[in-house]
Amino acid sequence: MAGSKGWHVLYTKPRNEKKVAQRLSELNYHVYCPLVETVRQWSDRRKKVKVPLFNSYIFIKLKEGERAEVLSDPGVLNFVFWIGRPAIVRDEEIEAIKFITLEAQEVEVASLDHKVGDNIVINEGVFKGLKGKVDTVDKNHITLYIEALQCKIQFKYSLRFLMKQGTNG
Repeated sequence: MAGSKGWHVLYTKPRNEKKVAQRLSELNYHVYCPLVETVRQWSDRRKKVKVPLFNSYIFIKLKEGERAEVLSDPGVLNFVFWIGRPAIVRDEEIEAIKFITLEAQEVEVASLDHKVGDNIVINEGVFKGLKGKVDTVDKNHITLYIEALQCKIQFKYSLRFLMKQGTNG
C-alpha cells in the first residue's frame, strides 16, 4: 500500500552502522541495527565486542516521503533497491533476525549428505522455518544462501536440523 510503513534497508559507509542507527533514532525513526557479540583479539588482550551482523547495512521503518531526510545523514550512502524500487523487508524477517541476534549462540548442522544447489528447510533451532539453497559444502561447514534474508549463513556440522526440500532442478 502506498505510503505505508515498511522496513527499508539502508546502505551505510563502512563501520558507520551503529552511528547512523543512533543518529536516526535520535530523530525518532524506528531503526534496527542487528548486533552480534564476538571476541576480538588485540596484541595485548581479547575482548568481547558487539559488531553489526550485516556490514554496512541497517534497517529503518519509514514512509516513502521520509526518505530524503534519512539520506541527508552523513553516514548513509543510499537505500538498497530491488527491481528499481526500495527493497522492503517483511516484519517476520526482521523478527527472525532479532531472534537470531538475541537467542543464538553457535548454530551447528549435522548431515554431510547435502550437495551444492540442494534446497533446504531448517527444521530446528533459531533459524527454524527458513528456507535456503546450499551454496558450499566442506568437511566441517555448510553455507546456505537464505533468500528471505538476502545473505549467506555458514553452519558447523554436528546437530541435525536441515531437511532437504526437494531435488535441485
